[in-house]
Amino acid sequence: MKFLQRLGRSIMLPVAVLPVAAILSGISYWISAGGKSPNVFSAFLGAAGGALLDNMALLFAVGIALGMARKSDGTSALAGLVSWLVITTLLKPETVALYTGVADVNEVDPAFLKVQNVFVGIICGLIGAYCYNRFKDTKLPDALSFFSGKRSVAIVTAGISLVVAIALYFVWPWVYGGLVTFGEWIVTLGPFGTGIYGFLNRLLIPVGLHHALNSVFWFDVAGINDLNNFLSGTGTYGVTGQYMTGYFPIMMFGLPGAALAMFLTAKTTRKKLAYGILFSGAVSSFFVGVTEPLEFAFMFLAPVLYLVHAVFTGISMAISQILPVRMGFGFSGGFVDLVLNWMNPMAQNPWLIPVMGVFWFFIYFGVFYFFIKRFNLKTPGREDDDILGEGTEFDTHSKDDAYNLTAVRFIDALGGKENITDLDNCATRLRMEIADVGQVDETALKRAGAAGTMKTGGHSVQVVYGLNVQFVKDAMERVMSGQVELPAAEPEPAIQGAEGETATGTKTRTTITLRQPVPGRVVELTSVPDPTFAEGIMGPGVAIEPSGGTVVAPADGTIGATFDTSHAVAMVLEDGTELLIHVGIDTVQMKGDGFRTLVEKGARVTEGTPLLEFDLEKIAAAGHPAITPVIVLNNEDAQIEFSA
Repeated sequence: MKFLQRLGRSIMLPVAVLPVAAILSGISYWISAGGKSPNVFSAFLGAAGGALLDNMALLFAVGIALGMARKSDGTSALAGLVSWLVITTLLKPETVALYTGVADVNEVDPAFLKVQNVFVGIICGLIGAYCYNRFKDTKLPDALSFFSGKRSVAIVTAGISLVVAIALYFVWPWVYGGLVTFGEWIVTLGPFGTGIYGFLNRLLIPVGLHHALNSVFWFDVAGINDLNNFLSGTGTYGVTGQYMTGYFPIMMFGLPGAALAMFLTAKTTRKKLAYGILFSGAVSSFFVGVTEPLEFAFMFLAPVLYLVHAVFTGISMAISQILPVRMGFGFSGGFVDLVLNWMNPMAQNPWLIPVMGVFWFFIYFGVFYFFIKRFNLKTPGREDDDILGEGTEFDTHSKDDAYNLTAVRFIDALGGKENITDLDNCATRLRMEIADVGQVDETALKRAGAAGTMKTGGHSVQVVYGLNVQFVKDAMERVMSGQVELPAAEPEPAIQGAEGETATGTKTRTTITLRQPVPGRVVELTSVPDPTFAEGIMGPGVAIEPSGGTVVAPADGTIGATFDTSHAVAMVLEDGTELLIHVGIDTVQMKGDGFRTLVEKGARVTEGTPLLEFDLEKIAAAGHPAITPVIVLNNEDAQIEFSA
């Protein structure tokens, strides 16, 4: 499953460019009245959009090779391109004609006309990533040393791709031809057969074989020619269009409903990222009928949802054939084609399509929302944390590189390593002694990822970072000691949003209702005698004057972090909200004396589960306030309420 999640994340890189391309093509199609009145402007926009849509499979080969590689530097993308060129060149009709001795390329098996598809693109991307991961450090004898390391990747990729091309030469026509024969048979099953066709059409998109079925129903392979007869107005009224109508409600309304469900169930820290992916995909699906950007967004992350989507498409196709409604398209089942073909003589009761669409919008929304929440499906914005940063398009550095880069920027902003005389950390912040506090650049620290900076008097400086401050502190020590090579400087700041440690998330103004984690009197956060908490630098929340010595889980969730000193614990709730429960002020200085952590990082807990124990008397004896802040780390507009 982790492999599928990484594959799904990697696919987002090429998919991200498709919605704009689809909309450009759709506008071009609209301006030219469905291709009937082309002009310079429509041709220009169509060519611009087609440049990407027509080469989607190639984009997949390059993007997946880049995303699935570990610490990729672009060599893997080159390997993906090499694999694509080798396989598609060896299997293109002109080349196959040479193998078979066929004089006319049109006599080549039609399967090879569709070999440049998404399925082959994914295979090529995976081959490129595998070869990069496996052979990038290969050492050859001195005589061949020029081809060692990364230079060997493309060579090995070409060899493996040649073997794969040979296998596809024999397998691809058999599979393609089998689907055409099967499609001709299901024509005889009436509406049930149309439903099967719709189901298989969606199910076969990941492997690019849906073209085989489409050729049976849309064109003249089996004498149906549904698409051409509709566009020319020469079909049979009430019949022609029956193999296209059911796509409109799904593409225009159903999939946008699914997108809304996925957005609302995304983790708070990742809603902004999910919004960009899902909104653009929904617009592309509704307006133009190009569904791949949205479908590939969850196809591999949550395969069960894609199966549900395929079933719903089949049902929509069957229902549309039964009802007195017919509509066709020249581009796809989106708003543009619906408007252009509204007055087509073959169009029957087109007003029923939006009516059915509203029904499918709520069906998709409700079912997707239920499945995602019930089975904790990893749709966009809900992926496992450890999937991020592992060679995907959202992180061009390894985790250590990212922390090293942040460390370098922090050190520079603090006046250089010579200016840092002592370095330590607590649960969420760096605690340092600085020789010359005047050299501390708070603005630069903020740009580098700090949530805030506190100058507590004398030479003491605290930099608020987040739950992963330990990794930044360790990286600073490595950089200051010369154990690691300094990363190359970059103009943009190191962003920790993928890790969730300092991201502010979206401003949702959400009231978070929790069980009170510690018995005692609830007070305002401003009562905390520490400006980092009192001024909301760490985030919004409340505080508790504890009367007991046990912290329990305020809600169901996962333990996000524990600490060696056991004075604090962090949780990630089911909706992605990140909480920090910090027992006492400056209690990190007690080095764990009087504290005991009862859970481990990553453990799933339910409301009321004991998380840590502490000794109020020892805290008082050490001279520290026991007041306990409860902080929301990733939503600056949240407010906490405790249930009665």
